[in-house]
Amino acid sequence: MTQLTWDGTGNKEFELGVDRGVLYLPDEEGAYSTGIAWSGLTTVTESPSGADVTKKYADNIVYASLVAAEEFAGTIEAFTYPDEFAQCDGTATPTAGVGIGQQSRRSFGFAYRTKVGNDLEGQDAGYKLHLVYGALVAPSEKAYATVNDSPDMINFSWKFTTSPVAVTGFKPTALLTIDSTKVDATALAALEQELYGSQGADPRLPSPDEVLAYFTGTVTTAIPVAPTMDDETKVITIPSVTGVVYKVNGEVQTAGALPAITTDTVVTATPAEGYIFPKVTDSDWFFSAE
Repeated sequence: MTQLTWDGTGNKEFELGVDRGVLYLPDEEGAYSTGIAWSGLTTVTESPSGADVTKKYADNIVYASLVAAEEFAGTIEAFTYPDEFAQCDGTATPTAGVGIGQQSRRSFGFAYRTKVGNDLEGQDAGYKLHLVYGALVAPSEKAYATVNDSPDMINFSWKFTTSPVAVTGFKPTALLTIDSTKVDATALAALEQELYGSQGADPRLPSPDEVLAYFTGTVTTAIPVAPTMDDETKVITIPSVTGVVYKVNGEVQTAGALPAITTDTVVTATPAEGYIFPKVTDSDWFFSAE
């Protein structure tokens, strides 16, 4: 057995910072298909709770120890927030620039990055991606103070709770953490392409099963084929491509010929679960009814 040592060279690790915040809004099917950059993050506090132990006694001894379910919650602090977050914070916007408070709050997904450092590479040794699912924020106070000789910006703060989502082979979870210093760099780059988007592919938050698939070698690249339209009949034909999901004006569409269009139509392609598109991919097409 090797003798234990402490604080060896390269082993003095630490974490710091927070950046690359992304807000993800769910679609009608619950998939986080819309990603919006969240600038101005100052702090993200992770506050897990639960997992309390209840001891049961019998025969004058501890017969069993029962562990309660664990929950994940936290606090987001920022100098600003995306306009789209207003609906998550209970504000409806019936027209641009007008907000109505005390409305229904929309759940959301959230991603942010923290740095990993050590004594050799400083604070740039790597980073961790934190992926949050099923978040819901509670009402929060905003303190507006007069401008004085020491002006300061408002630091908005929101407490959030989460609803765990399914993970094959594990208990449901609301948080995944990926350490860049320990995972395959190519797989990580492919995941970040999904999280942050690329030319021809919108940013989205993959499900936990999809995220795990990146690091187990089960993700396959698919290349979408462009749909076609007969200019005379105005009939669009959707191709059949393994790993590609086509949507017509936002609705999933199976392969084959569509009824002749009478209004302008947009066809988009997204990767099916377990697939990704190349970094530069044409994935949306506009067809004019004129």
